Amino acid sequence: MKIGIDLGGTNLVVALCQESGELVTKQTVPTKIGDPEGLKADMKMLAKKVCDSKGISYKHVTSIGLGVPGSFVKETCTFEFATNLEMSNVCFADTFKPDFDVPVYLDNDANCAALGEALRGAGRGMRNVVMITLGTGVGGGIVIDGKLYTGSNNIAGEIGHMVIVAGGDQCNCGRRGCLERYCSANALVRMANEAMDGGAEESSLRALRDAKGKLYGKDICDARDAGDALADKAFDQYCDYLACGLANLINIMQPDCIVIGGGVSGYGEKLLAPVREKTAREQFKVGDKATPIMVATLGNDAGLIGAAMLNR
Repeated sequence: MKIGIDLGGTNLVVALCQESGELVTKQTVPTKIGDPEGLKADMKMLAKKVCDSKGISYKHVTSIGLGVPGSFVKETCTFEFATNLEMSNVCFADTFKPDFDVPVYLDNDANCAALGEALRGAGRGMRNVVMITLGTGVGGGIVIDGKLYTGSNNIAGEIGHMVIVAGGDQCNCGRRGCLERYCSANALVRMANEAMDGGAEESSLRALRDAKGKLYGKDICDARDAGDALADKAFDQYCDYLACGLANLINIMQPDCIVIGGGVSGYGEKLLAPVREKTAREQFKVGDKATPIMVATLGNDAGLIGAAMLNR
């Protein structure tokens, strides 16, 4: 058995998984922000709890993996820093001893989600998978030959900071024109706002923005479904940018599939259908073979399963 842990800014979730990655059970508590010792105590408590709930002896656990936000040192299993957790330089290597005398692994939460989807989710049965998450920002992860690819410095897979518009909008990372600036949920909202502010075109989004004070990605998708022309135009522009990024990934890596997760992926085929069509026009391919683009299937469990499988 394996244990996977997802350290989030709101909740700490611990799962018990089979050696194959199949999730058996999970437990959660609110994350103790700014309290590293309390956080470690909760991790150990939940690890014991998931085993006890299934009558599993602690000695039958072969490894423990943690998915964390922010920066970290993989070799020492040390979480360096994340603003929303208000703690730094926390080492988890000995957190679970003496009850669990097993290796402890640590990686980025987006990488864990990618590994989970590759092994047990949308990419199951495929060896080479790229995952991209479209949420408040744009993240991702790369799985090659069934294993995470993290590069020489363990931070490979920052898909959101691939430039798709030279000299474009300023990104928080310091570069200009990053995919994150054009393909996050916030980017979709920004495009709709810019379209409204830059012209007199009628749109149901104007009244909605006035009533709510701000728009969300789902608002644009709902308006598009209702036939709003401005929402459709903003969404089409968003898909153009996303297709550019996906085509770049395909042309460079030729993965077996690309998996799309995050909040925007909840739009399902209404997102994927136009994105597939636009990506197909830009990707390098032989004959009619195109890289499949699909929606993630594991939801929040992807990071737990991926964390549990970090020892691969």
